[in-house]
Amino acid sequence: MPNRAASHSPARLALTSASLLLAFAAGGGAALGQETPAETAPAAPTQPEGPSNAQILRDFIHYILINRADLAAQWGKALLDKNISPTDFATLVESSNELARFEETITRVQRSPQAGELEDIASRMLKLYEQGKLDTARNPDQISKAIALLTGPARNRLVGIDRIRAAGEYAMPQLLQALLARRDAVLQAEVRRVMVDLGRHAVIPLATALPGLDEAGQEIVIGVLGEIGYGSALPFLVDSREHSKSESVRTAADRAIDRIGGASAGASVSALYRDLAEGYYDQSASLTNFPGEDDQLLWVYDPGVGLIPSGISTTVFHEAMAMRLSERALVLDAADGEALALWLASNFSREIDTLKDYENPAYGADRREAMYYAVASGAGPSQRVLARAIDDRDTPLARRAIAAIEQTAGGDSLWAAQNAPGSGGERRPLLEGLRYPNRRVQYESALAIGAAQPREAFEGSDRVVPTLASAVRSAAAKFALVISSDEERHNTLAATLAQAGFTVLSPARSLSQAENTIAEAPGIDLIVADLSDQASARTDEFLSDARGSIKLGASPIIALVTLDAQNDLAPRHGRDASTMLARASITAEQLAAAVDQLTEVASGGVVTEQEATSYKERALAVLRDLAISGNPALSVADAAAPLVAALSDNRGELKLAIADVLAHIDQKRAQVAIMDSALGTGAADAPPDRAPLLGKVAQSAKRFGNLLEDRQIDRLRDIATKGEGEEATAAAALMGALSLPNSDVIPLIIGENAASK
Repeated sequence: MPNRAASHSPARLALTSASLLLAFAAGGGAALGQETPAETAPAAPTQPEGPSNAQILRDFIHYILINRADLAAQWGKALLDKNISPTDFATLVESSNELARFEETITRVQRSPQAGELEDIASRMLKLYEQGKLDTARNPDQISKAIALLTGPARNRLVGIDRIRAAGEYAMPQLLQALLARRDAVLQAEVRRVMVDLGRHAVIPLATALPGLDEAGQEIVIGVLGEIGYGSALPFLVDSREHSKSESVRTAADRAIDRIGGASAGASVSALYRDLAEGYYDQSASLTNFPGEDDQLLWVYDPGVGLIPSGISTTVFHEAMAMRLSERALVLDAADGEALALWLASNFSREIDTLKDYENPAYGADRREAMYYAVASGAGPSQRVLARAIDDRDTPLARRAIAAIEQTAGGDSLWAAQNAPGSGGERRPLLEGLRYPNRRVQYESALAIGAAQPREAFEGSDRVVPTLASAVRSAAAKFALVISSDEERHNTLAATLAQAGFTVLSPARSLSQAENTIAEAPGIDLIVADLSDQASARTDEFLSDARGSIKLGASPIIALVTLDAQNDLAPRHGRDASTMLARASITAEQLAAAVDQLTEVASGGVVTEQEATSYKERALAVLRDLAISGNPALSVADAAAPLVAALSDNRGELKLAIADVLAHIDQKRAQVAIMDSALGTGAADAPPDRAPLLGKVAQSAKRFGNLLEDRQIDRLRDIATKGEGEEATAAAALMGALSLPNSDVIPLIIGENAASK
């Protein structure tokens, strides 16, 4: 199964070479190859009577070919600044007799490691040209003219077919209208052949129209779907066979189903819709008609109007289709728990992937947030969503699922085995979350389980308290791993990451070399790998190994590669939203921006100080509750070592909260650590919270007796004797709680009397 994290805004993660620019060297332009003697060029046109657009385009191409990147950039920017529409730009390129040279120069710039600003300009031009060609092909008037050519001379017919192929799915409204008109048998036959030729581009539009057609129209469309032969039509065909009242429609559906290969034996219509929804949820390439484009098409059918397409952002298209198909599955079988869980997962993913201020045509602003439906569905479906997220290494989805589970599950239902169809048996998703390779998911799983106060131990319960303690100790830490075969390159990358606040682990040339370092770290929040001096297969192997690792499976990875390697690796790794393929020529500033972009999408960003404080406070509250209750299943004593270490790293209320938990642990090191914290390093270094910390030591002593060391008791006598106010009283109270011998207390009394005489 593809990594589901790929669903999360791949368009936002495609940090292509165009967005990773090298700055120009001061005072000059970067050459694309061997420099030629300087050539003086006129300034970029600023007057209306300046060069024509065609001349500017020719100059842009000319200066690239003679290796004058600075002048080429000047003219390219001048052309782009004219804001020519995509269709007009495509016409300009194709009518200027420069198409071949235009494509050659664009490729040349993109392959240059020193293209600088010119790379961005060339990429924008190429995108403008390609968009112009698409817009022209998809223009409804052009499509109608192309359909009219289908019944003309052979040459015209071929032109019409080529234009319809170029339009693809966008041609379906006019094609369906022509297919159903039945006024022209020749046109109808040609249209039918073209639809079959369009293949997958025709399936969903035809299937969407199917329920709204009359019986004759249904027979025609069912026949076309059968000829196309795509399995994605099966749910709709079986649905028609089982629910149509027309014998002729059912017979046509049987023929089409047999022609495609038949539905799986015993498969219900609900299961068929759910299986297709799974394909969309996994972003199957066979179900994505416009890969690499910003938008896809979503269809509805109105009998009075025909097929109506809506453009929908690719970032949420697959979720929209998965939800639509899951809804049909649930209408047919309300007890289909898998379909419900898939709908919930898709809805959460839709919410995660929706770009800011985007109006989703498939999910209006008047609809409720995804969490509403998740909590209303109960804990079971959300447990299935969590299991799915863990399998797909989908960190944002896992966190949403845990939040829903925490609100709806009670008692042992949090950690009890769940039936997980399709996964090989029973699972305990929330316990699996404790081992998930992302610390947020680990913390939130532990918080949910700990807050439920389990009364009996269960498999995996031994990880809950250490994970909570880790949240107190290490929540704010950020660990990065740099993999590079070049020591100098490693140091450069490490310096950039260190400046961004990461603790960079020891240098390593491979994952195997970093194995011990990885095992010792609380978590790996980022990996940057630069193996660009080796074959792309080496980076491919590294990425596969990292994704197969228990501890690195969900870690954000930036792989620095050449352009050729980027093109080679994109089909295999480009859909993984936690992996970014970036040009090896990336600058420090661009790397920092890439880190922010990738970590935000892959895991919600690095843990901020505010977020770390929240995790600490929540974890300490749960640990304290467990300690007070004397929970028999989750032993707070397991948190002693990290809490002792955390005591010196925190201040104020957090420090007192840590001391409070330690005061409930029957271990010498716990009581000694609180006392050391209260004493400070010397008389001149009295901590401002000494009195309350002494109070925590007193609480520990009352529970477990005197566990302090002699040196600490000696300091305590001094504070009680020489101290003042609240601090002296707290020290005296601690002496009483420790049940010190009278010989330690009498000097206090005598000293007071002597002072009063």
